[in-house]
Amino acid sequence: MIRFTHVSKQYPRGGPALDDVSFHLSRGEFAFLTGPSGAGKSTILKLIYVGERPTHGEVRVAGQSSAVMTRKDIPELRRRIGVVFQEFRLLEDRTAEQNVAFALEVIGTPRAQIGPKVARVLTQVGLAAKATSLPHELSGGEQQRVAIARALVNDPLMLLADEPTGNLDDRATRGIFQLLREINALGTAVLMASHDLNLVRSTPYRTLEMNHGRLVFDSGASEPPPAAPVSPAASTRAVS
Repeated sequence: MIRFTHVSKQYPRGGPALDDVSFHLSRGEFAFLTGPSGAGKSTILKLIYVGERPTHGEVRVAGQSSAVMTRKDIPELRRRIGVVFQEFRLLEDRTAEQNVAFALEVIGTPRAQIGPKVARVLTQVGLAAKATSLPHELSGGEQQRVAIARALVNDPLMLLADEPTGNLDDRATRGIFQLLREINALGTAVLMASHDLNLVRSTPYRTLEMNHGRLVFDSGASEPPPAAPVSPAASTRAVS
């Protein structure tokens, strides 16, 4: 599903964000991505949804390789990935159902299909009764559920959650985490970035720990080391 092979990411002004990172996540797996601020968690997520390209190494996602992927390939890949951020990023002048529908409208989904899809995911996240509420009428936890519904409405293979509970209180955090577990139980892979060590340590899920751009601990590491880095030519293509 996701494979990083000797991946490094260097920003022109910010220095190295990732340094020789290798790991593999399987289809349907749930894993935490932990580490202090600036450790490289968000960069890993950006590389997965192709918000960034690696400087060296290869990122493979759902069969697509960063070494050969073109700009035309990116929209199709992103439809297979749901992304949830710490900031809810909802449109303040649109209701919950309209925020979710927008994710379908921008990719040209037939109008007749939008209503049933939106109703299904709002029911899944427990917000069917709040479908016509505006964001300011919802609690923080409810707004994050709308954001999760928006990420799920295209039936993605995987859900990337970048500190999704960072702005929530303990009760809302537990609710969102339970929702992510339920989504995973239905077959969607989940990679959740979090610095909440109490949450991470209270679960049996795999943990990938980052520090200063390096993967320093992988609780699920049991496979042989990855193959040698991709060729210089491939690395050049990856950043072109």
